[in-house]
Formats: sequence, C-alpha cells, structure tokens
Amino acid sequence: MTITVPRATRRVHWAWAVAAVSFIAILGAAGFRSVPGVMMNPLHDEFGWSHGVVGLAMSVNMTLFGLTAPFAAALMDRFGVRPVLSVALGLIAAGSALSVTMTTSWQLVLLWGVLVGVGTGSISMGFVATIATRWFEARRGLVTGVLTAAGATGQLIFLPVVAEVTTRHGWRWASLIVAAAALCVVPLVLIFMRNYPHDRGLTAYGATSADPPAVSGSGFRAAFDGLLIGARVPAFWLLAGSFAICGMTTNGLIGTHFIPAANDHGMPTTVAAGLLATIGILDVAGTVFSGWLTDRVDPRLLLVVYYTGRGLSLALLPALLSPQAEQGTWVFVIFYGLDWVATVPPTIVLCRYYFGARTPVVFGWVFAAHQVGAALAAACAGWLRDLQGTYDLAFYSAAGLCLVAAALCGQVRTPPQKA
Repeated sequence: MTITVPRATRRVHWAWAVAAVSFIAILGAAGFRSVPGVMMNPLHDEFGWSHGVVGLAMSVNMTLFGLTAPFAAALMDRFGVRPVLSVALGLIAAGSALSVTMTTSWQLVLLWGVLVGVGTGSISMGFVATIATRWFEARRGLVTGVLTAAGATGQLIFLPVVAEVTTRHGWRWASLIVAAAALCVVPLVLIFMRNYPHDRGLTAYGATSADPPAVSGSGFRAAFDGLLIGARVPAFWLLAGSFAICGMTTNGLIGTHFIPAANDHGMPTTVAAGLLATIGILDVAGTVFSGWLTDRVDPRLLLVVYYTGRGLSLALLPALLSPQAEQGTWVFVIFYGLDWVATVPPTIVLCRYYFGARTPVVFGWVFAAHQVGAALAAACAGWLRDLQGTYDLAFYSAAGLCLVAAALCGQVRTPPQKA
C-alpha cells in the first residue's frame, strides 16, 4: 500500500532544507573528529601519556562511533530525528567541554572515548543513509556525497583553528571551541529538521508516492533485526569487510596519526594540520563527484578504483614526509584527499539496491565495521609507533589492506532490482 501525497507548490523542496541542516549537524559533529591528531603530542607533553594511550582512547571513540550508528538509526525511526540529534550534539559538547578538567588517562577514555564516541556515532553515516533514503528518490547519490563531505568540511573548518589555538593557547581552549560549535547546531535542528516528507505534506524529492513509515516498537530490536537481515546476504559481508578497511586507512590511521607521523619527520604541527585540512578540502570535491558518478557508473567498479588508488598513495607516504611540505607531499595530499571518503556514496547505493527501505539500519552495521576497523588502526598504529619509533610499517600494512578491499568489492555480485 502506498500513500499519495499532493505535490507542493513551493519552488524549493523541503528535502533540501533537511539536507542543509543535516550537513551543518554533521559538520558540527566533525569538529571534534579533527582534534585528536593535533592534541596527541600536547597531551603527551603535559601528562606523559604515550601515543598508545591516546590511541587507545581514540580506539574506544571510533568503536562506539561505529557501533552507535545502527542503534541511532533505529532510535530515529522510533523517537524521531530531532531528539536523537539534539541529545547527540549535547553529548559531544559535554565530552569536549569536560575534558578540560581531566587529569588521568581513564578520564580521557571516558570523555573523548565514550561520550564523544556515542555522540558523533549518532550523527554519522547511518544518519546520512536515513536522510538520503527518506527524503530523496532522485539525486540520492549526489546528496549522499554532499552529506558525506560534510565531515571533511568540518575538518577543513576546525582543524586549522584547533591547531592554531592549541599552539598558541593550549589544547583546553580548543576543546571549548569544539563544545561551543556543537551546541550552536542544536537550535537549527529543532527548528528545521523533520522526520519524513509526509510531515510537510510532501513525497520524497523526485517521488510521486510514499510508503507509510513503519515505526518499530523497540529501537534496539530494530537495530538487531537490521543486522540479521544483512547477515543473510553475502554482499553485506563483502561491503562490511571492505568498509572496515576503509576505516582503518582513513579515520584510524591518517585521521589520528598523520600529524604525529609528520612531527616525527620534523614537520611543525601547524603545517601538518594545514595539509590534513587540505585533504578535507579535496575530500569535499572528491566525495561530491563520487556521488555524481555513483548515479551514473557501476558502484562496484568505483569502489575497486578507489581502494586501489588509496593503497598506492599510502605505500608512497613514508618516502614523501619531510620537515617541509615538498612537492611529493602535495601529490599525496591531492591524490589521497580526493579519495578520502569517496567510497561512501557507492557503498550506500549498493546497500540500497539490496536492502531497500531498511538501508539506514543495515548500513549502520556496515558503518560499524568501518569504525571497528578505524579503532583497530588507531590503537595498533600508536602501538607500532611506540615499539619501532616510526609509522612506516603501519602505512605499508594499510596499503596492502586497501588492495584486499578492492578485491572484496570486485566479488560483489550484480545487484538485484532496485527496491
């Protein structure tokens, strides 16, 4: 049964307002994601915490960041998008603000790991899938790319600020800036966000009818049901495995350890942060373009190309780092930046092919695999650095894993008819 909803006479579909607010919310959540690499050495200098200890805290953060996603998507089905987003932004602000009072490593794990991990996990790729699936029939790949790029935009905005403030005034002021930014997003969510198009008397953008939303009696039950649905389909495991490697080679390794790795080669923090922010600039273009391509090209082919290219760039990175941003370093930044999360739009679209309206919750589990991979890389790369005094082995291992991810994506069968 379908519900026919009259078309609106307004020139701009409300879906674009929802997408805009979603972009800003993801951007606000991304503010904290840019902090750990900048703060790793200051925390080491002040408290004596090793790279492994800080990496462990970020490992907990990334694990919860991923595992929260499917439950947050289910809770959005049950209670609505606005309350879930508002609570999530509040957790980010609380964890970041309270971190200025910490004195021991367990507090680092609790605040940066648990509170911020749960908060950012609620505003992650599961949320992107929710908005793209509910609000857009046409331009879904493009919107997915734009919303995915919001995380990189947040990195672009916050990373240079955090690096400069940390260098001049200390890491505590940087934490307070991130907390304030998260709180500023809450009013926009409360005013503009809606759960479904029919809340505004509309269909999804590009659609003429809408299926009635099914409200689950239990958000946790719906989340586990999504896992069971995905587990029965071989493509789920291939996509989850490749996306775990995606997390290892982006958030886990480069996002957390690029700046301290550059510091090891004599590069100042502000210069390294600028390079990482540039990756964020290029990622916006790369991800939006990937979304555009996903509407036109076999997403499986795109994933094979993306992972192969990322592996080659990571294999070259140890030879390209130096005290200054040399020409070779910029080649890596440009190539890697365009590829950073270009994998997200084709992965979500493939999930949509297989799982239809259940995509947000099922993809939440795929994204959980992404963040488990990121967590492993964040912890293991820090441990390798403490053990060997260099990140080279971590970069080479990540390069090899990217080729494994390309092979996994190449094994995904031709998708069935779109749901």
